[in-house]
Amino acid sequence: MLSIEKLNVLYDKVQVLWDVSFRVNESEVVTLLGSNGAGKSTTVKTIQGLLKPRSGSIKLFDTRIDGIPTYKIVGEGIALVPEGREIFPKMSVLENLVLGAYVPRARETQNDTLEWVFALFPTLAERKKQLAGTMSGGEQQMLAIARALMSKPKLLMLDEPSLGLAPVVVLQVFEIIQKLKEERVTVLLVEQNVHHALEISDRAYIMEKGQIILEGKGSDLLNNHYVRQAYLGM
Repeated sequence: MLSIEKLNVLYDKVQVLWDVSFRVNESEVVTLLGSNGAGKSTTVKTIQGLLKPRSGSIKLFDTRIDGIPTYKIVGEGIALVPEGREIFPKMSVLENLVLGAYVPRARETQNDTLEWVFALFPTLAERKKQLAGTMSGGEQQMLAIARALMSKPKLLMLDEPSLGLAPVVVLQVFEIIQKLKEERVTVLLVEQNVHHALEISDRAYIMEKGQIILEGKGSDLLNNHYVRQAYLGM
């Protein structure tokens, strides 16, 4: 579904991504792992069109999307849940969700998608009239994921969805990602929580200093000596 080839990205004049290449197949959960500053968020922001690559290509199926505006990339079927959630705090849960369905193809099936989202997130159904800013951090993260799903994405990108959440809420977030996997939603996950991420990933890529240094099945990387030593403290 998604193919990245030799992606190079600069912030001002400083290069932060170096020849990054990877793929995401339909119905997979693929994770980009690495420490803070490794280049993971830069990668998904570039895919979403928020940053422009210096060179390389990004293809959704067989269509190149690097260089086109972000709103067109959303229209092509890629949705990003950004780090920090960025919900609309003074709007209700329902209003946030409806805004997620603003692309034309999502508007046509908005009611059906809303039913599906409420089935995935029953708490949001119970609180649909509540102001989003009055909910807990975990509930706001659920809302951010649900809002992205309202656009009926072909690919859902999650940037650090567990960041800053209590351990019990982190488990809930990964349970939701597991549910999405069972629903055959294609997910590109950016995470620092290596153990939980690898447990639910079909495949994963390890990033360090703007480069991919290791790739493999999630289960294989969980047992990889370097990963266990560098990221799991074993």
